[in-house]
Amino acid sequence: MTQNISGILPSLDWLGKIAKQDKTLQYNNLLHHINYELLSKAFYHLNRKASKGVDELSWYDYQKTLKQRLNDLHHRIASGVYKAKPVRRLWLEKANGEKRPIGVTAIEDKIVQQAVMFVLEPIYEADFLGFSYGFRPNRNAHNALDAVHIAICQRKVSWVLDADLKGFFDNINHQWMMTFLEHRIADKRILRLIKGWLKAGVVDGKVKHKTMTGTPQGAVISPLLANIYLHYVLDLWVNQWRKRHARGDVYIVRYADDFVIGFQYQSDGVILKEQLTTRLAKFNLSLNEDKTHLIEFGRFAISTRRKRKQTKPETFDFLGFTHICSFKNNSGEFKLHRVSIKKNLKRKLEEIKTKLMQTRHKSVYEVGRWVKSVLTGYFNYFAVPGNLASIKVMRTEVCKAWLKAIRRRSQKGRNFNWMRITRLVGLFIPHTRIRHPYPSQRFWL
Repeated sequence: MTQNISGILPSLDWLGKIAKQDKTLQYNNLLHHINYELLSKAFYHLNRKASKGVDELSWYDYQKTLKQRLNDLHHRIASGVYKAKPVRRLWLEKANGEKRPIGVTAIEDKIVQQAVMFVLEPIYEADFLGFSYGFRPNRNAHNALDAVHIAICQRKVSWVLDADLKGFFDNINHQWMMTFLEHRIADKRILRLIKGWLKAGVVDGKVKHKTMTGTPQGAVISPLLANIYLHYVLDLWVNQWRKRHARGDVYIVRYADDFVIGFQYQSDGVILKEQLTTRLAKFNLSLNEDKTHLIEFGRFAISTRRKRKQTKPETFDFLGFTHICSFKNNSGEFKLHRVSIKKNLKRKLEEIKTKLMQTRHKSVYEVGRWVKSVLTGYFNYFAVPGNLASIKVMRTEVCKAWLKAIRRRSQKGRNFNWMRITRLVGLFIPHTRIRHPYPSQRFWL
């Protein structure tokens, strides 16, 4: 998630202020902002534990002669001889058994990309629309989830289009990407840098491949480029469509390439989905038909389906949560129930169990600190109102798995009873409690 640079680099705030005042302004002199000071700030902004790229240099390797290296890098950028290195490709296994490519960028390319991010972010923050939440300063996934909650519970939403873009990052068209950038950026030196990163190529093992489309997932600049691309392809188009063509209310919430659209009328959903398919195809994108569904969903879905003698409303998944139409027990009032996606929770548990067995011979205190960090991160995200049962399942199953792993250490480990594990639980396992306010409380802050 990109962080807000206000306060870190207040000298660049004026770029956003001018962009907000003049939506047609093009910036033709931005490269001079990429100086030694900005490159240094960019370097210290990077993830220090990130994997090495094709240059085989870690953050700590580069730091050893930082001043000399940054001076040389700045000179190469200013003189136009800086050239992007190809991206190292790694493969991560997905839940369905498929593998997802991740790009690992060389350290100098990360530095320059982060510096360019510092310059471009305030400009595009003035342009991006309010329903876009992914990889933006002062916004996160929970803000997007809250926006969906408010739209469904308090607005005229009776139908939901749960959309999924097929291979978005791999299918970004480079020519269209540069065209979109040129709407705001007229500095050809900045455009040349970005084009160089897009065309740098990929090294997979020992084989180098040209990159004709796409931007590497994992590259520092990719989230911003993705938001710019979808701003022009999707956001502006949907915003105009709902004003000009919709019969009823239409609400959209987008987080990176994952988005949900709520409709008052089914007909609007059917027409928009059809026209959206055509719109995306123009820009080398498509909907994943297996994961894109228009479903009856909202405050009146349960009652209207009962009248038609139909089954309960379908559910949809968004940002790690399954969204379910429900009722409050006491009042019978509509409730949007959000729970951890079961298959994801199961997969996370399996990962933790595997790790516990692999590290069972290590000190229980060392393993305990690892378990604490993992569960704290998990609870910090998933402990939303209504999801306490899933959190308790996760906590209980991890405790059982830890006890099983300890008992497998040796013959003596079999004598490790539940009472002894309870002491370790008290030391390292976070308590289950709701860690987020109700959406209506946070959304209006």
